[in-house]
Amino acid sequence: MERMTTIERDAVASAAAYPMLPLVEGWAAINSGTRNLTGLAVMADRLAEQFGTLPGTLRLVEPERVERVGADGRLTEIGHGRHLHLSVRPEATVRMLFTGHMDTVYPVDHPFQALTRIDAERLGGPGVADMKGGLALLFAALQAVEQSPLAGRLGYDVMINSDEETGSASSAALIARLAAGKVAALTYEPALPDGTLAGARGGTGNFTIVVRGRSAHAGRNPEEGRNAIVAAARITLELAQLGSDDITVNPARIDGGGPNNVVPDLAMLHVNFRPRALAAIERTGPAMKAIAERIAAEHDVGVEVHGSFNRPPKPIDDGAGRLFETVRAAGADLGLTIGWRATGGVCDGNNIAAAGVPVVDTMGVRGGAIHSPDEFMLVDSLPERAGLSALTILRIIGAA
Repeated sequence: MERMTTIERDAVASAAAYPMLPLVEGWAAINSGTRNLTGLAVMADRLAEQFGTLPGTLRLVEPERVERVGADGRLTEIGHGRHLHLSVRPEATVRMLFTGHMDTVYPVDHPFQALTRIDAERLGGPGVADMKGGLALLFAALQAVEQSPLAGRLGYDVMINSDEETGSASSAALIARLAAGKVAALTYEPALPDGTLAGARGGTGNFTIVVRGRSAHAGRNPEEGRNAIVAAARITLELAQLGSDDITVNPARIDGGGPNNVVPDLAMLHVNFRPRALAAIERTGPAMKAIAERIAAEHDVGVEVHGSFNRPPKPIDDGAGRLFETVRAAGADLGLTIGWRATGGVCDGNNIAAAGVPVVDTMGVRGGAIHSPDEFMLVDSLPERAGLSALTILRIIGAA
């Protein structure tokens, strides 16, 4: 810690000393699964109370309209919670973006609802690592920076969305808008238990292909029918052939059909793509549509393709490399070894990087077993990571 200035030492100490654990425990006790709009409303209000103590203007932003394919193959609107946005000193010379999410993967009827102190080191509970722990330490870091003499040079936006776990469809436009013009962004997904950060990330695309055929009696006049399941199966097999070194294809499910004596007139293919390069998206999107159109013509069925590549790949370019080095050096001055590695997972960091802004997206707590009933947070990582964030932010201010 000899390399830190007095201002930096004071900020690190203030961030680390903030009582974060009660925040995590209180927030994790609120079920805020992405589809639990009531729980999300409560969570948004609680977060607004906390982050509203920072300077600036806080508002709860209505979600963008989102549709998905229903069981009948038709598009229906699905509800989302509001997103929190805090704007602080937008006129400042140095402007940053801090993002997190209030939703979890655990619906209101999921059996995993209670907090458990597993041992002296680990707190178990829904969302403690992903990412209510991260939100708590983000607040602690920002309140410490606000006490610093350098605070007036920093302008920032905090965005906490309600739909990250399902792809941020209702908040993607907000993220892109807030990312514009920022020198750097930090996102508070959890680090691995040993503190390793996510580096390069692949992207993702989710699609539902709706096939509409014509029903007929399977024994009396099958030739008059148009079998939607057969056409969907053909599309499935051909899409699987699009996989290559820079993209994987996962046809995940086919819905539809009915009684054995009826030619099925509806099928829905759900498919996920994991591109590792933008070129894969540019190649695969048109290829998928061409396959769908050709098989529609061959089988005399209607085909609709719904969905998008909602998260592009996130490479480590020069800007991201410099930001990672800033975090690594700050960690070293705190006695922490900060490493990173590529991962196939996706998050809002992908969207931020696509806006041309350097981002480190695993600045949250150290934890593990996320998206499972064994999810846990390492309690001592709260002060550790809060201090790391505060120091990183001050270093970014100083370097600008």
